[in-house]
Amino acid sequence: MAGFDQRGIDENSPVFAIAMAAELSGMHPQTLRQYDRLGLVSPRRTAGQSRRYSMRDVVQLREIARLSAEGLNLEGIRRILDLENQVSALQARVRELESALADELLNRPGRRVFAAREGGDIVPLRAGERVRKQNEVVVWRPF
Repeated sequence: MAGFDQRGIDENSPVFAIAMAAELSGMHPQTLRQYDRLGLVSPRRTAGQSRRYSMRDVVQLREIARLSAEGLNLEGIRRILDLENQVSALQARVRELESALADELLNRPGRRVFAAREGGDIVPLRAGERVRKQNEVVVWRPF
């Protein structure tokens, strides 16, 4: 299941107060506040507007610390995190579409039969039909 670890704990649940998130990530609470202001990590807020961090936020904070230690500036880190989030979203979408396609193929067997010609053209076929093969002879002579 997406968002759950092997113990069934939701990694997106906002359960950590700022002091605990700071300890888990190895950062000072003021650094976490600054990263929130910059939009690098966006913890959820309680009704009283205090920050609540998820395990996913803590992992992202550790990644920020690692990238910063490698010499990247905060804008570079933000760009990397944005791209990684886009990749994750696209991977989830691909999995969703693959699942939908598999369901569709199971529900309508034989409806989506096709072949590809040598030139790359797609040829629709009826179920059980084969592509007509060409019997041309081509002589190849290397230079």
